[in-house]
Amino acid sequence: MQLSPNFSLDEFIASATAERERIANSPNAVQIAAMKLLCTKVLEPLRAHFGQPVRITSGFRAPKLCLAVGSTTGSQHAKGEAADLEITGVDNLTVATFIRDRLPFDQLILENYTRGNPNSGWVHVSYRDGRLRKDSLTFARRNYFKGLLA
Repeated sequence: MQLSPNFSLDEFIASATAERERIANSPNAVQIAAMKLLCTKVLEPLRAHFGQPVRITSGFRAPKLCLAVGSTTGSQHAKGEAADLEITGVDNLTVATFIRDRLPFDQLILENYTRGNPNSGWVHVSYRDGRLRKDSLTFARRNYFKGLLA
């Protein structure tokens, strides 16, 4: 199933942890609708701007999968509202800055990024219809910092 022209449900539910732990990572209709909004409002414009594929490293996570990866069942990933991503050859800080400055989002986190190492870390972004806090954070060394502090 296509969520948008360039993003499929299969890439959003792919998880090595789910396979290894035999966890069913199957979203319902409400979660699929949320993923479609995330794709339309954030991921498709991101792909169009950079002109290359956006690789989803973690998308939808069923509640049991959230717990298996050390997250919570209330995570936006469990609601279909969030994705962790990278764009090959583009610095993750550049990607995060573009999202912060040009796209609608609820929460944006530059995670485990090391300045000077453009391939380090990843970008977490969420979109929630009716709630766009534009909350930008950096996660490093087990701590969250307000803003993109790379």
